[in-house]
Amino acid sequence: MEYRVGTPGRVIIARFGDNEDLLAGLAAIARRENLKAACFSLVGGMKGGRYVVGPEGDEMPPRPVWRELRNNHEAFGFGTIFWCGDEPKVHFHGAYGRGDEVRAGCLREASRTFLVVEAVITELLGTDAVRSLDPASGFALLAFGSGGRTP
Repeated sequence: MEYRVGTPGRVIIARFGDNEDLLAGLAAIARRENLKAACFSLVGGMKGGRYVVGPEGDEMPPRPVWRELRNNHEAFGFGTIFWCGDEPKVHFHGAYGRGDEVRAGCLREASRTFLVVEAVITELLGTDAVRSLDPASGFALLAFGSGGRTP
């Protein structure tokens, strides 16, 4: 385990309207506001998206199991934003419910809002956290610079 200690900075509250691209919108806020590290919570509705529900097995690199969100769903979840090179990388895990059915997973593509999604984004200051390509998994994983804490 490796970790860093930071402090909260600005708090940004965003409202996404119907049929907006949620993931692209969060990345746009990060670029516009120069958010290098942040966490966020979301609540609202989603009507489209492709999300991952886990890997097929334990092998590396993992083969993701994809699902598609169709029709409107209630949605909530938590995510992070850290930069990978010159771009902010959004990582969001959420739950999506419609009727008595609830799904959960990592939203990755084609993220379309339904009616409204509210986001509360908290900037994280004083940390050197970024995303860096991990050759074993093929994912852009959380990474740290030097001077970290390892218990």
